[in-house]
Amino acid sequence: MTNQSCGTALVIGGGIAGPVLAMALQKAGIEATIYEAYPRSAEGVGAGLSLAPNGLDALDVIGAARSIRSAGLPMTGIVLQDWAGRRLAEFGNPPGIAPMQFFWRTDLYQAIYGEAADRGIRTEYGKRIVRAEEDEHGVTAYFEDGSHATADVLIGADGIRSTVRSLIDADAPGPGHAGLISFGARVRDPEVPQTGGKMNMSFGKRGFFGYQVFDAEDAVWFVNVPHPEPMTAAEARKTPPAEWLSTLAATFADDRTPARDLIARTDPDDLLVIGSMENMPARVPSWSKGRMVLVGDAVHAPSSSSGQGASLAIESAIELARCLRDLPYDEAFQAYEALRRPRVERIIKETTRKNSDKTAGPIARTVNGLALRVFAKLVKPEKSAWMFDYRIAWDDKVSSPVHA
Repeated sequence: MTNQSCGTALVIGGGIAGPVLAMALQKAGIEATIYEAYPRSAEGVGAGLSLAPNGLDALDVIGAARSIRSAGLPMTGIVLQDWAGRRLAEFGNPPGIAPMQFFWRTDLYQAIYGEAADRGIRTEYGKRIVRAEEDEHGVTAYFEDGSHATADVLIGADGIRSTVRSLIDADAPGPGHAGLISFGARVRDPEVPQTGGKMNMSFGKRGFFGYQVFDAEDAVWFVNVPHPEPMTAAEARKTPPAEWLSTLAATFADDRTPARDLIARTDPDDLLVIGSMENMPARVPSWSKGRMVLVGDAVHAPSSSSGQGASLAIESAIELARCLRDLPYDEAFQAYEALRRPRVERIIKETTRKNSDKTAGPIARTVNGLALRVFAKLVKPEKSAWMFDYRIAWDDKVSSPVHA
């Protein structure tokens, strides 16, 4: 092993990307430990999210998809509606592409962490990174509790508000307010007709409402409401959940969709108050520096409208491990960025515009609705296949960009 090879790694961040990265590194022969800032695991936190077929295919590469798939529910398409419940368009995956899978976040979290724990991967909680130092022998992370840890490389999988990103580049861009605040909830006994495996999304008069009814006992909804000023989650949570539910009920009172019914049947304890919807810019200039590198939302966070955030993070984690397996860390970081940047930036650019439709006023919403009807007739699903049919060639050796 040369002094630039990688045998150990510090994975900063214990969300979805962190344990996937640690499992991929283990498969590549690299020992990794996860350091999570929060004092406990995230079981029971969050509402739901989707994994695209490319994300599940990536999990197959590390042998983790089977146990994780069992926790998912199929999303066979997306139905767009106007405020009156009139169908504007319907989109499904291209022919031959498996459907999206919806996961309750706690179920996905438990499945991924259970898989990682079964493989002997260690997670340390209450480890909020504050600084890092490196020399020719490795990199050391220093944590808020006064402890520290050293390894060959440090990988920031610490999300859209990444501390590691600022350690790599003090001038790195941060997330921006998308002009919306968001909420979501799981609803037991929704008393709303099942949606046939499809996510329904409505452009209401005053806000955007998405929902899927899985069966007579379970449903999920989320809303994006225009809000010109940023609002942190902490600020939003100063308002009691019951008060927010009352406000949201009034927001969708004039819409002829299930929004009012689902909001009315929501237990305040189940309301997820997110605050501002945030977007990262399409291009983060620096993905790495020295022995530090970024992965997942820390470096490429697409709009939630893309349905690709978690899947892209999983792809990048596994591709980074493959690069570190085959190359000295400095060349591996370059190869990883060259491999991933074009794909993630294309997806970010193609999906960011969707949020502008959600912030539109009443007249613009009408125009958007008419445009969607026309677009739905013209669009060819197979043209979006490139987004879903990405495959990781794990067994192929990664070439060094330095000598290419």
